[in-house]
Amino acid sequence: QLQLVESGGGLVQTGESLRLSCAASGFTLDYVVIGWFRQAPGKEREGVASISRSGVTTDYADSVKGRFTISKDNAKNTVYLQMNSLEREDTAIYYCASRAGAKATVRESLYDYWGQGIRVTSSP
Repeated sequence: QLQLVESGGGLVQTGESLRLSCAASGFTLDYVVIGWFRQAPGKEREGVASISRSGVTTDYADSVKGRFTISKDNAKNTVYLQMNSLEREDTAIYYCASRAGAKATVRESLYDYWGQGIRVTSSP
């Protein structure tokens, strides 16, 4: 069974950091693109970051560039999202998702499998 499981969320103060993990089971990350998305209260889901199948290239939303870093560890079959300098506006449910292909993209419609999501709250 194909599955993506997010972990690492929680409550932090603004300016602090969190690292989210997305662990895959039932398939290997060597052959897919992984993206992180988020949905804030009262807003539509938006793309945050993506990493190519090779792990060489990445794509970020403008709102997180310079603060968030996506990476993957094929040996652990896990993708990470390092989030630094968290702002109140980063508060959301964060989802990881996978898509067939090679190119990193934060276009949500291109993704096939989704995790259940994990809550991140950044508060002053």
